[in-house]
Amino acid sequence: MGRPVLWVGVVLLALVSAGCSNNSSGTASMDAAAPQAADQKVAPQDKPDSAGVQPVQQPERQLVRTATVDLRSDDVRAAVSKIKDRVVAAGGFAGQENTTSTSGSVTLRVPASELDRIVDGIPDMRIGEVTRREMHSEDVTDQLVDVDARIATQKASVDRLRALFERAGTTSEIAQVEAELTKRQSELESMQRRSESLKGKVAMATLTVQVSTVPIEAPAPVDAGFGAAFRSGWDAVVAVFKVITVVVGAVLPFVLVLALPAAAVIYVLRRRKRVTRTNEEA
Repeated sequence: MGRPVLWVGVVLLALVSAGCSNNSSGTASMDAAAPQAADQKVAPQDKPDSAGVQPVQQPERQLVRTATVDLRSDDVRAAVSKIKDRVVAAGGFAGQENTTSTSGSVTLRVPASELDRIVDGIPDMRIGEVTRREMHSEDVTDQLVDVDARIATQKASVDRLRALFERAGTTSEIAQVEAELTKRQSELESMQRRSESLKGKVAMATLTVQVSTVPIEAPAPVDAGFGAAFRSGWDAVVAVFKVITVVVGAVLPFVLVLALPAAAVIYVLRRRKRVTRTNEEA
């Protein structure tokens, strides 16, 4: 293939890849709908009547789950150790840990399907009193669908660039296509790492356990009303005033030391000027 044709192919490939990236979600939906249309043609007797509503099959929701448990225990190290053993037995593992004789905290990764059972079972372990328990879920289904669609489009783009690279004839063509191929491959690997990270967070929930010999105070609720905003603004004004006062107090001694000689010099110069004018008039 000649050099002009190869350049045209590279440009068209870049344009097509950009268009495919924007329309990947729509293409996936059309591909998913095609088998359903074929099934309806094969089995028309299963088609609902005009008054019925065709149910829409929703994808399984992908949730990133986190949980926090606060414990009061007389033996902090023993409590942390038993919780870690329970998590490991369920297929999880311990992450960051910071434990002393009076307090401790540990972050654990737990299979998402086992999170509820482990959290519900902590009171039955008789290692202390549960003073606080919080559980949160974040839906990342749309993020995963989008990333997977982009990965499929990027793989096709990389394959096409590899085909162009094999047909490149000159050194400049090889360098141009290789640079573009390296860029697309890097983007593909970044998307794949993003997908693996999200899937890992979905598969393994995060459990944070804090243990202390005294009850741990719950976080203070956040007040977002007018009163809180006014107090915050007033505190800022007071802080600025304090800074200004400190600066003035630091600069004032230098001003006083320099002002007295400067005033004396100005007084002498003015007096001499008046004496000179008097002599000239006389």
